[in-house]
Amino acid sequence: MVKITARDRLILALDVPSASEADRLLDRLHGHISFVKVGLELYTAAGPAMVQRIVERGMRVFLDLKFLDIEETVRRATARVAAMGVDFLTVHANRKALTAAVQGREGSSLKLLAVTVLTNFDSNDLREMGIQRTVQDLVIARALLASEVGCDGVVASGEEAAAIRRKIGPRFGIVTPGVRPAGRGVDDHARATTPTQTIASGADYLVIGRPIRDAADPPATVAAILAEMQAAFDARQ
Repeated sequence: MVKITARDRLILALDVPSASEADRLLDRLHGHISFVKVGLELYTAAGPAMVQRIVERGMRVFLDLKFLDIEETVRRATARVAAMGVDFLTVHANRKALTAAVQGREGSSLKLLAVTVLTNFDSNDLREMGIQRTVQDLVIARALLASEVGCDGVVASGEEAAAIRRKIGPRFGIVTPGVRPAGRGVDDHARATTPTQTIASGADYLVIGRPIRDAADPPATVAAILAEMQAAFDARQ
């Protein structure tokens, strides 16, 4: 069995409002982080040029844009993302959107992740949307759909990762946001888990933003998170 290296599995959520702030944080974390998430805030501020800069640094990019639109739009937009050299792209777990994204990335190495249920949602939020299923049931249904249409994995909280793993098996990717070190507040995440809990439940990648971004010493915070992650991966293997 190939040993999992924690540094390859930690994704920094680069949730900052400008390219200059992104560059400053990346400079400060040079040599500590190899994979970053670019979400709506930074992408809106800095666009594809920021993604290109990160790729040119030799880092991997998770582009978290959560596509959901008519098939032609999703298909063409996904093809553009694939041409940027991005590693992961998120698409909402709608059959037509997911199928279009799979078509759009054809011939590339881009991995598609279906968004199941956002980590700030709970059962009350689902009921307000007219959804009577539990959070876990809906996550599992959307994960099964993603697997069926040819996606590479899902974005799901650590609370659902074990159930996804049991239903779909070991080769389906699980990327988990809303991860918070023990003793750290959960911010606006309704279903937060610690790194140890997240990995033990079966997640492959952990997305962590504010605990690193807002730390007094981001490199030291990353080092502590990586140590916890490595111990958890070693225990799981």
